Amino acid sequence: MLNSTQKAALATVLLALFSASASSASAEETRWEKRHPRRDQVNDRLARQNHRITEERKEGEITKQQAVALRKEDRQIRQEERSMAAQHGGHITRAEQRDLNRQENAVSRQIGK
Repeated sequence: MLNSTQKAALATVLLALFSASASSASAEETRWEKRHPRRDQVNDRLARQNHRITEERKEGEITKQQAVALRKEDRQIRQEERSMAAQHGGHITRAEQRDLNRQENAVSRQIGK
């Protein structure tokens, strides 16, 4: 049998081990969430569109105001993606990915008209 001091020490050790494993699991989950394939696809596409906007602006194909408006639309899409992911434990569904891609298609068509 353990005396009260030993029980307290054991409880402290177990609590520390549990906390360490929980934080490590949380860190792993966070890395997984950021690398979820559907989120990666959407975010990579947003990054490419941002690059295209920059290039079109440099080449004079779009005005500064158009570039600002296009980037605003892309920021709204990114915010929507983050909100969707927050609702689903760090990932987005296929239907949400399709919806986000449709929105990105609309912005893409506006770049370099």
